[in-house]
Amino acid sequence: MNAPFPAAEDSTNQAQRRRWTRALPWIGGGLLIVLILIGLWPKPQPVEIAAVTRGPLQVTVNEEGMTRLKHRYTVSSPVAGLLKRIDLKPGTLIEAGKTVLAVLDTRAADLLDARTQAQAEAQVQAAEAVLAQVKAQQKSAIAAAALARRNFERIQKLYTAGSVSRQEFDAGELNDTRASQDERAAGFALQVAEYELQQARALLARGTNESASGEPLVITAPVSGKILKVFQESERVVPAGFPLLEVGNATDIEARIEVLSRDAVVIEPGAAVTLHKWGGDQPLRGTVRVVEPAAFTKVSALGVEEQRVYVMVDLLAPPEERNTLGDSYRVEADIVVWSGQSVLKVPAGALFQSGNQWQTFVVEGGRARLRAVSVGHANGLETEIIGGLVEGDRVVVYPGDGLADGGRVRAMAVTGN
Repeated sequence: MNAPFPAAEDSTNQAQRRRWTRALPWIGGGLLIVLILIGLWPKPQPVEIAAVTRGPLQVTVNEEGMTRLKHRYTVSSPVAGLLKRIDLKPGTLIEAGKTVLAVLDTRAADLLDARTQAQAEAQVQAAEAVLAQVKAQQKSAIAAAALARRNFERIQKLYTAGSVSRQEFDAGELNDTRASQDERAAGFALQVAEYELQQARALLARGTNESASGEPLVITAPVSGKILKVFQESERVVPAGFPLLEVGNATDIEARIEVLSRDAVVIEPGAAVTLHKWGGDQPLRGTVRVVEPAAFTKVSALGVEEQRVYVMVDLLAPPEERNTLGDSYRVEADIVVWSGQSVLKVPAGALFQSGNQWQTFVVEGGRARLRAVSVGHANGLETEIIGGLVEGDRVVVYPGDGLADGGRVRAMAVTGN
């Protein structure tokens, strides 16, 4: 076979090179156009996505308050006289009828004239009437506490067997705890009434008994507990009714929470309360006993006048869990005004308002679809969904201003799954 002529081969190669040379600008231009199109093509926006879930939801009123003793007693001088120095200090443990709180030299005021003696006799009769009334109230409180305890024991058995709901169990526990607290309060009132009668009888006896008029008057503790305040330590002459000390049971504590009047209207007695930031490791459970009917004006830190209402909270935690909590200690309270167990909900940041309509972006097929929703209760973190979404839907949390209906999105973080 004969080889091709060299001149013909060179001509063919040159023609191919010319064709490639003419095609290179077109190829480069095409690649440039492709790169420009890729650069201009909208990229998926990175977004945080959360799932629509079902679960518990609570709406609370969050405010500050202070603790205080439920029952305190101010020990006063029953008659005028010379008060001896009081060496007792706040925090000292006292026992009813045994601990000596103060000693009065009353030699100048012991003997009673006819008018003062009649007043002393009237005080004895009044103290006897109060004691009889308090005894009747204590019997009623004891009976109510026993009934509440039996009911709670029955509910406990039914709850263990699955026959009653958690809500019924909590209500039974609350009734038992409040009845026990009422029983303790009745016992305190009985101690005070007995002390008042004892003091009234002692004064009447000293005023009519000349042999006892030279002896100092010893004032003992009316109740068991602790000394809260000492109003007068030094020796001095005091008139009748002069306050000497304040005593009380340091474990019988309640909380007084200040709430805005617009929040007070939705708080009901019996509402669950959680106290935190009181200094202990664990929050304390409580319940609303009463919402006071009268408001008061208070100036906020910003100088704005606010109408505030006191909400009284009973502590459900046993004393051993709060033994370091004292009188007038600061606490923060979360008062439950609404709660649900199986609530369809989304993070509050997934919702935004357009006019009067709440909306959200639902992620479908890699795109954000704008959807109108109906909302219910909200607590600032989560919001109840009444309509527009179903469980399992994925929504965009905190959508940016550049996100529009139909825009492509890419999950940067996923929560609530």
